[in-house]
Amino acid sequence: MEEKRKRYIGLDVHKHYLVALGVDADLNVVLPLRRVELSNLESWMKKNLTQQDEVVLEMTTNTWQLYDELSAYTRSVTVVHPPHVALITRSQVMNDKIAASILARLLAKGLLVGIWVPPQEVRELRGLVAQRQKMTRLATQAKNRLHAVIQRHHLKPPAGNPFAKTNNGWWQALTLGKLEKMNLQSDLETLQFAEQQEVRVEKEMTMIAAEDENIGRLLHITGFGVITAVTVSAAIGNIARFAEAKKLVGYAGLGARVHDSGMTTRTGKITKAGRRDLRVALVEAAHVAAQYHPHWKTELARLQPRLGYNKAIVAIARKLLITVWYVLQGKADKYAEPKAVAQKMLKFAYSVGKANRAGKTAAQFARERLDKLNMGEDLVSIPWGVKKPIPLPPSKLKGESAVPNLS
Repeated sequence: MEEKRKRYIGLDVHKHYLVALGVDADLNVVLPLRRVELSNLESWMKKNLTQQDEVVLEMTTNTWQLYDELSAYTRSVTVVHPPHVALITRSQVMNDKIAASILARLLAKGLLVGIWVPPQEVRELRGLVAQRQKMTRLATQAKNRLHAVIQRHHLKPPAGNPFAKTNNGWWQALTLGKLEKMNLQSDLETLQFAEQQEVRVEKEMTMIAAEDENIGRLLHITGFGVITAVTVSAAIGNIARFAEAKKLVGYAGLGARVHDSGMTTRTGKITKAGRRDLRVALVEAAHVAAQYHPHWKTELARLQPRLGYNKAIVAIARKLLITVWYVLQGKADKYAEPKAVAQKMLKFAYSVGKANRAGKTAAQFARERLDKLNMGEDLVSIPWGVKKPIPLPPSKLKGESAVPNLS
């Protein structure tokens, strides 16, 4: 009887409304097709939903808000990726009714696998990462338009960074038509706004990294800075949902395609069927690691003749992501150099600022970070540019070696 009372409700969500249809375990329609304006959603939920209902909707831009609202009135809410639904069913004709019906019936038969629902703090962190990416794109677009002005008029830009504030006078002095001058001024202001917002967001990321232990651990990986560490942490969320490193590699879309037919098995390009932000962050880190770190330089030299530069970088990115998995399990990067990590942590301490280090000096802050990573207990100072090495307080570590093996 319990099963008969349970309803499986599919929601086809649009910008301003959703379409709902519910079936029972035998696929009989028990909630006729309804169009619900999102402005009236709460009233509709109170009148029509029960704690026995199981609801499913596809991932959209406002999914998490709907998830939170629906969860208060139902037994469960399942969120699915549209491509996964498409793999199960192929309909030549698709409209609101068909979409809602398909979702409800697949849910009733247990054919849908819901995605992980990130907690509020992860959603907010992802939003911060996305905001920085938007500002970066906005700045890049403005720079491209300004570069076009230079090329169009065969101009010789100032030496160094032509977009530095000190060069504003050069741009203002250009002889241009009225409308082109107006567009140029708009692009200069857009660039200034976008760069100011980038700085603001990055400062917030730094504060978050100083307080979040997982992000702090990610920082010591070769090629990682604050932005990469925050981006990777936000994309992954809870590392416990990945039972092994290869699951995380698949989540990022960094695993190779496999074609298995009869006696033949071939691997191809990476799948790219995962979180793009995570994949891009790891590839960027791989470029840095391969340029500056002895181990990854050697690895690039080994892989490049066989794979070419781009594929070799992707292979290194995959290895770095495996390192991420181990680091978030509490281990350390086995290729990390304690002295280089100490320099990175000291730089991080300065960027956090004295007021946000809980009364610690930069050296004390760096030592605390090194101790948490279980490395660098023998270091007594940190090389710092042309200045004298900065003394480090004694380590509180005892016993085992600095860098546990990841294997």
